[in-house]
Amino acid sequence: MIQEPDVFGSIAQRERAAPARGLFPPGAEPCRVGRGEVHAHHGEIVQGLFYSCDGTLEHGLVTLPCSLFNARARFRPLRGGPLTVEPGDRSRARLAARLTLDALGRTGWGGSLRLESDVPLRWGCGSSTTDVLATIRAVADAFGVVLEPAWIARLSVASETASDSLMYGVDRAVLFAQRRGSVLLDLGGPLPAVRVLGVNTEGERGVETLALTPMPYSAWEVEAFRTILGLLRRAVEDQDPALLGRVATASTTITQRHRPKHFMPQLLRIAKESGALGVQVAHSGTVAGLLFEPGAGAAERMEQARAAIDLLGLQSWEFSTDFASRREGVS
Repeated sequence: MIQEPDVFGSIAQRERAAPARGLFPPGAEPCRVGRGEVHAHHGEIVQGLFYSCDGTLEHGLVTLPCSLFNARARFRPLRGGPLTVEPGDRSRARLAARLTLDALGRTGWGGSLRLESDVPLRWGCGSSTTDVLATIRAVADAFGVVLEPAWIARLSVASETASDSLMYGVDRAVLFAQRRGSVLLDLGGPLPAVRVLGVNTEGERGVETLALTPMPYSAWEVEAFRTILGLLRRAVEDQDPALLGRVATASTTITQRHRPKHFMPQLLRIAKESGALGVQVAHSGTVAGLLFEPGAGAAERMEQARAAIDLLGLQSWEFSTDFASRREGVS
């Protein structure tokens, strides 16, 4: 298990006692414009109720990263000034900026925060989380600081009640307690790469995801999640996209009992007929994704599925989770 920090304890005292952590790098000049950027997610591979190492039950999720959408933040610090945000309705991002300034020991500071985002609202793609994470990174960057993911996670949850695990990056899949801001299990590597054909099951509509209460899973479902998590660990260890698809479909099926999505029976049928590996959903949102194995034949299978989705009157989009190939410039 990963040791998580207490963000809201006596931060200044702890840092003076342990300067080797380097939260405040020597000579950092707090007068530059800070920048932060975060890609979105496309719901989850798994979300449920899991046993922690001490035997207690914790709500947790494993995020499916998505590079289609991004949020960007720019923060100009101001000593002793007000803290403003543009657009003015991004109250969670403003709170994230305030908490980050306080955590960095700049309680008397303000500044101007500007956000730009193309992440769809209320779809379950992380519109709030990406705003908050981009803000935290931009404020830290303004003071020459790179915060550890565990610090960012706690700040994020404090800012918006629940958060996905985007702060841990695509190279490290984790089972994340979304309302506590801590890692329940490090899966030891990235998720297997897949191609995703996404769809909004509510057309252009969405839901207020942060207003949803945790799902009341049954005892049987809790035991099922134990098996699902074991299969997910093996999928990551073996980098097995087919097993990842089975895991996603199992979690989707359980969620359908609690928060049924329109067209899910049809999407499951389309997935089977087109040779998809499985179906994943935003468990607290409206998007769903058909997962396909990359490589030969993927384009034809996805086109078959897209044609069937078109007949349902729904728009679709596609992306790949192969971030490693993107960094290496592989098309």
